[in-house]
This record gives sequence, C-alpha cells and structure tokens, in this order.
Amino acid sequence: MVPERPQAPQPASWPEGSTGCAAQLHQLLTINDRQWHALKGQPQRRAAEQLAAALVLLLDPANPPQAPVASQQRLASIALVENGLAWLRGDLRDSGCPQHGLAAPGAIAPD
Repeated sequence: MVPERPQAPQPASWPEGSTGCAAQLHQLLTINDRQWHALKGQPQRRAAEQLAAALVLLLDPANPPQAPVASQQRLASIALVENGLAWLRGDLRDSGCPQHGLAAPGAIAPD
C-alpha cells in the first residue's frame, strides 16, 4: 500500500503581483475612444479586451481563490469570458458607432 502524500496548503490569496499584472494587461488591451473606429471590427482584439477584464475581476482581492461561493466578481468574470468567447466564435459583431446613431444591419450589440 502506497502512503498518501500530504497535500500542500492552498494559498489564501492570489500570487503576489498577479492583480497588478492583470490590470496592466487590461489597460494595454482596452480599446479607447481614439482607437474605436480602427479596432472595433477586430473580433480577436475585442475578445482579448473582454478576457483581460475577466481576469482583473477574477483576481480581485475580494474574490479569494479558495472562496466556496460565487462572488459578484466571479459572476461578472464569467459573463465577460462568455462575451469574449462570443467575439471569438463570430457570434458578436460591431453594432456601429453610437455617436452616429445607426447600427450596421444584422449587428448584435455586445453586452
């Protein structure tokens, strides 16, 4: 009979620096007002922005890794991941510029 190895204790928080790194990544990938027209039609770029935002929420100190219940941050993170996947699958397209008031025909607005 093989003796059981003791399990290593689970950390009570995210690795040091991970929250800041995620925030920096999200900042780099966020499409700002000046980039909107140039990048709005790039589904991978839109997905990356959503997935980085999800990571920021997931790594929020108010949402520790060992939390047994779905926190608001976890639920919001799940929604952003699903939205990012929809961009990757091509299920979402740009809805048009809100300042022009017209959406492209057949466009689906992101959440």
